Amino acid sequence: MNALLTEAECPRAASRRDIAVVLFGTGNVGGAFLQLLRTPAGESLRLVGAANSRHQQTQPEALAERRLRDRLDAAGEARDDTVLLRALNANGGLRKVIVDATASAELAARHPEWLARGCHVVTANKALAGGELCGWRALRAGRARGSDYGDSATVGAGLPALATLRRLHACGDRVTRIEGVFSGSLSYLFNHYDGRQPFSTLLREACALGYTEPDPRADLSGEDVARKLLILARAAGFPLERAQVEVESLVPESLHDVAGPDLLDRLDLLDDVLAAKQAAAAARGHLLRHLARFDADDGARVGLAEVPATHPAAHLLGADNLFAFTTSRYRQRPLVIQGAGAGPEVTAQALLGDILALRQNLSCHGNP
Repeated sequence: MNALLTEAECPRAASRRDIAVVLFGTGNVGGAFLQLLRTPAGESLRLVGAANSRHQQTQPEALAERRLRDRLDAAGEARDDTVLLRALNANGGLRKVIVDATASAELAARHPEWLARGCHVVTANKALAGGELCGWRALRAGRARGSDYGDSATVGAGLPALATLRRLHACGDRVTRIEGVFSGSLSYLFNHYDGRQPFSTLLREACALGYTEPDPRADLSGEDVARKLLILARAAGFPLERAQVEVESLVPESLHDVAGPDLLDRLDLLDDVLAAKQAAAAARGHLLRHLARFDADDGARVGLAEVPATHPAAHLLGADNLFAFTTSRYRQRPLVIQGAGAGPEVTAQALLGDILALRQNLSCHGNP
């Protein structure tokens, strides 16, 4: 049975759908999320609206189409968030969930407003939670009103990094250090870079394979990793400001203003500096890795670091992420979480998992 059959076609299936969902963003992650709605795991969700940056759809028959993402790319109603939220609110007693699968800072800024209206928010968008401290505090205030905020997908995609850290903190285990490789693209690059080929060659290959953002400067700047580190540190009980995180950008100043089409032709400007860093690390028997580090007594830093062969980051494969938590109870050896921390499928699964956990939580509290 098609999991997105309309109510008229299958009233019994519709009656099982007690969670109404509006999806913002139908790109790679949003598209993968739409696919999950067609599986048995998504049968309790009713999609009542979907939108990309230009178009939207709220008609049940159109939302049930398998090519919804392609049709929204080509045409549709003009994007109007008021109409989308009205469609969500029109679903009577259904639990209302807004899924933000975008990277829009403007949309992320509305998360506290949606929470205050009684909607639950599930997101892969880290712009607010990993931005200025006032935004994070606004999210905390919104959650305190009873709405849930599912943010597992903001750090490590499907890896249980945030959930584990929050559980440790809730159990009174003081986190003293957070360290790891938080970027799939930078993990891939430095797992493969050994100085035998120019870094720019490897970077072009990674771009062609889709491991980086379309503009690789977004990865190389370290800002995305810094947002993830802020989210983790704040979840561990440290209200860290962005200004307190030292971020080493790998983008040379000469590449800052290069137009996108010309960028790939000038990536060789990265080569000499990185070759020198790699050679210096190798001379000491170390490996070069891109690490994020937070130390409760010694600040926070994102950038390149030399690690010994015994370090967990020395043994990563492919584009794996790594999270190592040292706490008062994990003093001798950190608690390590490792695995695929990027990709549309695992990120979409994290979104769905947060929604299903919301349903379970509400049932435990006696809600219908």
